[in-house]
Amino acid sequence: MITREAMQTDAPSSTTDSRSGQEESRTQWVGADSILFATTHRPWPAPMAPWIMTQRWNDLLFLHYPVAPEALRRLVPDVLTLDTYKQRAWVTVTPFWINHLRPPGVPSLPWLSHFSEINVRTYVTYDGKPGIYFFSLDASNLSAVWGARVFYRLPYWQAAMKIKGRGGPRLEYVSKRQHGPKPAELRCSYGPASDRFHARPGSIEHFLTERYCLYAFSRKRLYRGEIHHLPWDLQQAKFEVERNTMAQPAGIQLPPQPELVHFSRELKVLFWAPERLR
Repeated sequence: MITREAMQTDAPSSTTDSRSGQEESRTQWVGADSILFATTHRPWPAPMAPWIMTQRWNDLLFLHYPVAPEALRRLVPDVLTLDTYKQRAWVTVTPFWINHLRPPGVPSLPWLSHFSEINVRTYVTYDGKPGIYFFSLDASNLSAVWGARVFYRLPYWQAAMKIKGRGGPRLEYVSKRQHGPKPAELRCSYGPASDRFHARPGSIEHFLTERYCLYAFSRKRLYRGEIHHLPWDLQQAKFEVERNTMAQPAGIQLPPQPELVHFSRELKVLFWAPERLR
């Protein structure tokens, strides 16, 4: 078992600048489009095309592991540049749960829009846009698995997942992949352990969380999916990891324990249709 309370770092800023605060105050009374009023924190403008899906991510745990760049380079498509922070590459395992998934103008359906997910990711760039590359995504909803596989070309797998304590001070999260490469299992408990803060630009926390697109590589074709959200409300986390084999099927040997750990209670996200790049 791995037990640890996340160490404080000197990188985050505990307060948000006044401009971001004013933007966020405009978004609390209206619908999903409201977060498009707040864009000054983005590294590039939000897409002009209409978004195609919104969802809310809840009770996220970020388990960040440093990994030697040479160990990851062979696992990432050659067309993508592996993104590093001070010459170190990172892999993040992120358990959370999703609700309010829906396209624009349509109410969310509980049987389709509410499910648990774990992703295993690293950080890449293409054509000057930093983003995320997923080694795997596990979800408890089979419809979501197949929808994301077909439309976003992402490596989703179905898993048996159970969460206790949603929205509370401490969550228990258990997941075991049912189909696809194994072992891929996570057993952990976690919760917030500090006040909320926004990551300071240039910090490792900002590098690991403030990403506004994802990349997928399928059948020798590269795709980019744009997303938008407000800056992450991060917290330090207290956690216990009993078992974590989520990265093993990708051929990644993680360190015994994460170097950085963060928690976020919730985040509203907008998605655009994936664009083929090459």
